[in-house]
Amino acid sequence: MSPGAAYSAGAVARRLGVAVTTLRTWHQRYGMGPSLHEPGHHRRYTEQDIERLELMQRLIGEGVAPGEAARWASNRSHHTVLIGVADAGDSAAAVRGLLRAALRLDAPSVRHRVAEAVRALGVVAAWDNVLRPVLSVIGDRHAATGGLIEVEHLVSGCVSAVLGAVPRPPEGVPVRLLLACANEEQHSLPIEALAAALAASGVPVRSLGARVPPAALLAAVRRTGPAGVLVWSHHVSTAAPDQLEGILVERGRPLVVAAAGPGWDRPFVPSGVVFPDSLAEALVILTSVLT
Repeated sequence: MSPGAAYSAGAVARRLGVAVTTLRTWHQRYGMGPSLHEPGHHRRYTEQDIERLELMQRLIGEGVAPGEAARWASNRSHHTVLIGVADAGDSAAAVRGLLRAALRLDAPSVRHRVAEAVRALGVVAAWDNVLRPVLSVIGDRHAATGGLIEVEHLVSGCVSAVLGAVPRPPEGVPVRLLLACANEEQHSLPIEALAAALAASGVPVRSLGARVPPAALLAAVRRTGPAGVLVWSHHVSTAAPDQLEGILVERGRPLVVAAAGPGWDRPFVPSGVVFPDSLAEALVILTSVLT
């Protein structure tokens, strides 16, 4: 089938091996219908629509509830992760397996699958291709419905435990990097992942964890004199720019002050702050000050 073609419900049903009535149900209940519409004609399925349906079908076949499978498949970024990351090994299977275990609240399986992803892919690729996509889907579902709180807590705890178990550099290696969550920011897993990735590269860090008041952050900078500081904010409500201003005017300020996460409104952040857009980029930025 050519990339620009469009297909009837009957053609798609034959390709998937399902009844046309099943496609209609998926459309009506979950919004997984055809997206191409031409005036005077029935809606038609595109290749992209079919790929989403194929992904949904695979997830259902592996035990994911249809509604969850549809929400997963309809998210294009997660879709890309599942079917397009060949260089990260079998990331698709890892994501599906972790999601199934999470929805069952199977803590031993979740922890095992997280550990296997980190072992097989390394911290950065495991975070980008397996852990973050699963956490994002669960978080999006919670934001939309208020549900899956117990799933989010269980997965977060397992991920935190595995990241914390990544071997740290030996004592005596100078600690020149400081990581912290913004004031009242409770989402600490991203800086835990960064700390683990740095540790795997032989770089130790000081991590202050969640909900670090500006005064405490500034005190830590003064006491330890880090070469690089990174502050994480997940939401705009925790990303007050004044948390960074004090560090920037400090005598002997760090060589790099980084603001990471989607919470920061960049035009309002003081000049001199850098914005890593990924775990890998944060790793490069922070280690650059150590050479």
